[in-house]
Parts: sequence; structure tokens; C-alpha cells
Amino acid sequence: MPITLAEVRRIAALARLRLSDEEAALYERQFGRILELVAEISALDTSQTAATASVLGLSNVMRDDVPKAFPEPERLLALAPESEAGYYKVKKVLA
Repeated sequence: MPITLAEVRRIAALARLRLSDEEAALYERQFGRILELVAEISALDTSQTAATASVLGLSNVMRDDVPKAFPEPERLLALAPESEAGYYKVKKVLA
């Protein structure tokens, strides 16, 4: 599926890119090659291939979010620019 120079210029305009004539010609060739490769892959028979979201075979590796107390909260508070009554003190955000 070839791409035209006008289409390259349109894509560049949408991306707010200014391309020289040489750059536009280069991208025309590169985009054309990418589209050829996509067409080649699309022509492959994948009917016997199982759908997959990842080739790594990982399942959910997240642990349950269980709150627990930090053993030394004063160490964390010592890093704060300001603290008060065991809490970080921050500037007011909302008026």
C-alpha cells in the first residue's frame, strides 16, 4: 500500500511538523516500506495462532495492597521540609 507525498505532508501537518522536501521524500519511502511490511504480516494465516496480549506468559504479578505501619515514621518525617504532629506539612493547594 503506497503512501503519497501529500499524505506524508498531511501527517506532518497533523503532528505540527515542518518537513523539508528531502525529509518528506525520505518519510514517504520509510512509511511506504512500513506499510508494505504490515501488509506482508497481514497476509499471514494466523487462524491457528492463539490470541495473546503478551509473549512473556506472565499472569497478574501484582500483590494485594495491604496497608501496614512503617517501622520508623520519624525517619521519613526527618526528610520532610516541614512536619507537624507526626504528619508532613504542605502548603495549601485549594483557595
